[in-house]
Amino acid sequence: MADKQNNQKSVKIAAGAVVCVESEIRGDVTIGSRTVVHPKARIIAEAGPIVIGEGNLIEEQALIINGYPENITPESEVEPKTMTIGMNNVFEVGCVSQALKIGDNNVIESKADVGRNVILTSGCIIGAFCQVNTCEVILENTVIYGSGCMRRVQTERPQVPQKTL
Repeated sequence: MADKQNNQKSVKIAAGAVVCVESEIRGDVTIGSRTVVHPKARIIAEAGPIVIGEGNLIEEQALIINGYPENITPESEVEPKTMTIGMNNVFEVGCVSQALKIGDNNVIESKADVGRNVILTSGCIIGAFCQVNTCEVILENTVIYGSGCMRRVQTERPQVPQKTL
């Protein structure tokens, strides 16, 4: 166990990215240019590296975690899986994302929870307080909303979210 904790871990931040010192980043994490990580945001790479593309916004208290599945312990010999996050995604206040693959132009709204076995394609919106913990690929431009986590597909492509500091 001591070996695993002493492995070299690195955080790579591209030029043009803004990462607040009050954020928590652990493990092998790469952050692309024009990505903004707000204070109290947490990016934790336990079970494998996390690669975050360009132009993402990670707001306060958002948690992006590449953790171990429930039935696997850190001591198990499993091959690490890389979590890949595309470009121009927004992770709003207090959301949790464990999805190993996220495309471009997605919004995970406040307090939403996206599970490890979900693949978010592009242009999707996971509404506030919605939980998506199924094993599925969310089709492009899907909106999940409301207390019942209802779904619909947007007829128009969503606009690229604008970032503010």
